[in-house]
Amino acid sequence: MNGTQDMTKVDMTIGDVRAKVAEGRLAATNIAEMHYAAIAATDGQVNSFLALSRERAMAQAEKIDNMAARGEALPALAGVPVGIKDVLAMQGAPATAGSLILKGYCPPYDATAVTKLEAAGAVLLGKLNCDEFAMGSSNENSAYGPVKNPRAMDRVPGGSSGGSAAAVAAGFAVASLGTDTGGSIRQPAAFCGVVGVLPTYGRVSRYGLIAFASSLDRVGPFTRNVTDAATVLQVLAGKDTLDATSSDRPVDDYVGALEKPVDGLRVGVPAEYFGEGLDPEIRAAIERTIDGLKAAGCVVKPVSLPHTKYAVPTYYVIATAEASSNLSRFDGVRFGLRSEEANTLSAMFRKTRDAGFGAEVKRRILLGTYALSAGYYDAYYKKAQQVRTLLTRDFLAAFEQVDVIVGPMTPTPAFKLGEKTDDPMEMYLADIYSVAASLAGICGVSVPCGETKAGLPIGVQIMGKHFDEVTMLRVALAVETQGVAKVS
Repeated sequence: MNGTQDMTKVDMTIGDVRAKVAEGRLAATNIAEMHYAAIAATDGQVNSFLALSRERAMAQAEKIDNMAARGEALPALAGVPVGIKDVLAMQGAPATAGSLILKGYCPPYDATAVTKLEAAGAVLLGKLNCDEFAMGSSNENSAYGPVKNPRAMDRVPGGSSGGSAAAVAAGFAVASLGTDTGGSIRQPAAFCGVVGVLPTYGRVSRYGLIAFASSLDRVGPFTRNVTDAATVLQVLAGKDTLDATSSDRPVDDYVGALEKPVDGLRVGVPAEYFGEGLDPEIRAAIERTIDGLKAAGCVVKPVSLPHTKYAVPTYYVIATAEASSNLSRFDGVRFGLRSEEANTLSAMFRKTRDAGFGAEVKRRILLGTYALSAGYYDAYYKKAQQVRTLLTRDFLAAFEQVDVIVGPMTPTPAFKLGEKTDDPMEMYLADIYSVAASLAGICGVSVPCGETKAGLPIGVQIMGKHFDEVTMLRVALAVETQGVAKVS
């Protein structure tokens, strides 16, 4: 396996960074430079970063060093190098969403998630590669080239937040931000062997996010361990007046709750997630993980999610319909690319969108426009929303019996670059275990739980009730402490 094990790699956690900076053992500016050196040395192979924000990052690191020198209390992410998925606005940096149609666009403001990270002391290294407009399961749809999996360079890192997962796995960043619409945080986390959190819909502000599907998109962190994930989520979570869909429910103490034992918690295992198509090595790893939770004192119970088989088609009707609406704003007038070869306004729209959008984005716009068109709306979009309700009710019924639901994150390990690009349906089926939680709005996390014989990472998915990230993260930490979940 040709991974980054031999590459320049910085192996630090949030706790490591804060301790070194607070105790004066290493300056935040030095830590930032170490990560930039790692990016310069080896990201040419991985292709995780699309743009670096060195000036902003070093100014923030210097500010943290001055706070430490004065003996001031340091914020939660003081000096922590973080990468930002390129679908989130960051003032002074490009926001391409992995698309040619936004090439050269620099937003004049920060996304709320970016603002919160920097306010907590994070050093923002730059913008990370992703599938175009977050549409993809392999990060091969980026207009700026595919991202490679640092654990196996001939494999995909997953998508759409492949750059975010790869940057953390390769040691280019201590943490990163991604977005998840149908699995785009959790699936790449599983493929790259890191932790990826899908917060409950409404838990983290979406202000400043370039929208794909507004009722599904969520912002969440990638980290190297569960404690770091809880720390970043603590910073991100909460009501934002700039996002009408963000919740005003109180934010739990995610980090403090990790100290609580998991004995007595009820763990549900859905039979529908262990059927045909699940790789035998992944099945075995998930079953070992469930046995480990049982040994830790959890009560394991079978649960049923009977409408699971409808999740993928339901998702690809709703998500494409919303994408069709959201992406209509990219027309050559307001943002980015504009075709100058047209004589009329309508011709300019067509030529700009034809040149600016990639094949997968065009495919989804066409599918979504069709599903929303007169005569087909009731048959497709309305029906899909009704099935979405049934999927949500499945989870609500299951959560009356259990505290969390545990199962596989992906049906296979990371597949080879180019393996599925000619078959969109096969690519879509890679999301079979992730889209149901997205449709239901519940929280989820992917945690490493072992490797295949070939050394490819395996992730276990832990799903929690709406706004019960605290219980989900406790179980995630229990998985991690079984000893099979550490990033190598």
